[in-house]
Amino acid sequence: MVAMSKTNLLQDLETFYTALADKTRLRLLNLIRDEEVCVCFFVEALGESQPKISRHLAYLRKAGLVSTRKEGKWVHYKMVPPESPHIAEILSETLECLKTQTEMQQEHERLVEACLTIEMPVTIAKAPKPDTFAETDLYVKEDVEVEELETYLL
Repeated sequence: MVAMSKTNLLQDLETFYTALADKTRLRLLNLIRDEEVCVCFFVEALGESQPKISRHLAYLRKAGLVSTRKEGKWVHYKMVPPESPHIAEILSETLECLKTQTEMQQEHERLVEACLTIEMPVTIAKAPKPDTFAETDLYVKEDVEVEELETYLL
């Protein structure tokens, strides 16, 4: 690893701490700590609007904390380990602290429910599931009624 100058480290720290200085971004980081997640599942788990979620994910991406992968019209986000060992340690400690918070645990449970539910909301019915959830027996890939409803709504 190339050593950073003080100026770059200070800029990196400023960007990093600014990224952590928002509750919505902390909530998002908590949900993607271990898993790549499609943006539509964040909307369900957090109960926030898609534009708000996307705006905060874009900020996290700009800060270098998350990366994206596109699959058709779906965008998946995952955590990117920081290059700086100091920043990586701070992020790890922050995520461990978040994991202990009741609200964060409940949001993670809602994410799991959104990924595993048999009757998904129409907006996420065809969204690709995170790998962890796709392997379970609880996940039903196609639901004819949902498909018919989507066709009707379009």
